[in-house]
Amino acid sequence: MSYEDKRAYLQNKYPAISDLAAKAKSRMPNVSWAYLETGTGEEHQLHRNTEAFKSISLTPRFCKGQLSPSIKATLCGKTYDAPFGIAPIGLTGLMWPQAEVLLAEAAQRYNIPVTLSTVATETPETVGPIAKDLGWFQLYTPREPELCKTIMDRAWQSGYRTLVVTVDIPAPSRRERSKRAGMTMPPKITPNLIWQGITHPTWTAKTLKRGLPTLRTVREYATFRSLISVGAFVDGQMGGNLSWDYCKRIRDDWKGDVIIKGILHPLDAEECIKLGVDAIGVSNHGGRQFDGAASAIELLPAIVRQVNNRCPIIFDSGIRTGLDILKAIHLGADFVLLGRAFIYGVAALGALGPDHVCEVMAGDLKNNMTQMGVSTLEEIRSLES
Repeated sequence: MSYEDKRAYLQNKYPAISDLAAKAKSRMPNVSWAYLETGTGEEHQLHRNTEAFKSISLTPRFCKGQLSPSIKATLCGKTYDAPFGIAPIGLTGLMWPQAEVLLAEAAQRYNIPVTLSTVATETPETVGPIAKDLGWFQLYTPREPELCKTIMDRAWQSGYRTLVVTVDIPAPSRRERSKRAGMTMPPKITPNLIWQGITHPTWTAKTLKRGLPTLRTVREYATFRSLISVGAFVDGQMGGNLSWDYCKRIRDDWKGDVIIKGILHPLDAEECIKLGVDAIGVSNHGGRQFDGAASAIELLPAIVRQVNNRCPIIFDSGIRTGLDILKAIHLGADFVLLGRAFIYGVAALGALGPDHVCEVMAGDLKNNMTQMGVSTLEEIRSLES
């Protein structure tokens, strides 16, 4: 089967992200699936994130002639082939072994940014040279400033020039569903995990080849500190200490672009502007941190009004379709990030998965732009609701 035939086959078999999700679930152990899908508490916010998009309606205009939508987007001085990128995802290798590498390779093919998390299962030294100038590094801030500088230096030396500082984790969330599924860090070999491995042989074979997933970027620091577990190190040493002064030190120390991610309040957006950040990330952490907040898309317009074009805005949380991207841009986002969708793709289709997600999202966005009668991202912002 030729590459074009394969693409056509996948478009028909998996035309939507939800189709990839169903396939991914069948190929992943339950502990991995639960970790990917879980929110926190009763998971109301997780569902609000997706449901809120359904309440946003737009009014099409017709008789616009032949339209050929362009979805190229410029952010922080760089032009990408689409207005979306790959969000940082923790413990990526638990969901699919070496997913970070597959995502970075796809980012190169489609000219979109790919973000590596501090708590991913591959290191910046491994992924950075693959991502090249499309790589962003997401920072969970250690309590020790010197360790923070060490991790930032590693990212810089690995080729990362954009730093994404996540601010919305004042404490680890409970994520009860993931715990019920048996999630521990590092993973423990239990009868349940053995059975899940037997019943998901492709995941197991690839995991055995790569090794059990662990947080390889921070593992050496945990080992240095009296052999405490990596999970305990992350819970005890990463996050929970952020202040605007700490953010300022990061801004001053990092020579490249800085994005503050996890903003939900207009006044916090104003603090970001005072710091001189290069972009603001509006996000509720995919519904995984605090179950009592509104959906991120509901909070976006107020932040857009506060920022008033003084800084680009990047949006994530709840996006599953190209239409969702269109709606986020209509409400003022300059760019969006997707996390779960890309993991669905990798787990469902392996190396072909991230490419297929890009094709699905770009195709759906272009189709909906045509349905609306617009041909540029800028025109989306002036659509009538």
